[in-house]
Amino acid sequence: MKSFLQRFVPILLFVVLCSFAVHKFYVAIYQVNYEPKKKELQITTRIFIDDLEKALETRFHKKIYLATSKEIPQTDDLIKSYLSEKFRISVNSSSKSLKFLGKETEDNVLICYLTTPVLEKINTISIHNSVLTETYDEQQNIVHFKVNGNKKTVLMTDSEPDGQVEF
Repeated sequence: MKSFLQRFVPILLFVVLCSFAVHKFYVAIYQVNYEPKKKELQITTRIFIDDLEKALETRFHKKIYLATSKEIPQTDDLIKSYLSEKFRISVNSSSKSLKFLGKETEDNVLICYLTTPVLEKINTISIHNSVLTETYDEQQNIVHFKVNGNKKTVLMTDSEPDGQVEF
């Protein structure tokens, strides 16, 4: 009986502990607000630091050390380049160039701030968001829009990186 318990208990413990393994979610949140007084779209991204770091290191073949004391000086330029390639926005079918204003960290999330001028009345916003989808097939990018009091949300994935909202 003692031999049975010595064999069975470790196996049972292993099975129980494995059943509680943490499942990693791959999600990023984007907020796109229209500021009528400034006539611009203000965009805030919230991306997990470790996920973005892996994508940047794969894309640029450099160790980044994102959000640490060893972060390389070119990090902002690499983020700008990466986001301009993976995150594009059009207003009324007119492509907009995004200006990277800066970044900050909050716990394990990197928050990036971008803006683009919009002088015309907004009827539609089209967006391409493939941020992190080349690194994580399960990546989901949730984009919230707020334009003139109207709120809309679009979910973007590797298989559906493009979306459009109408106002």
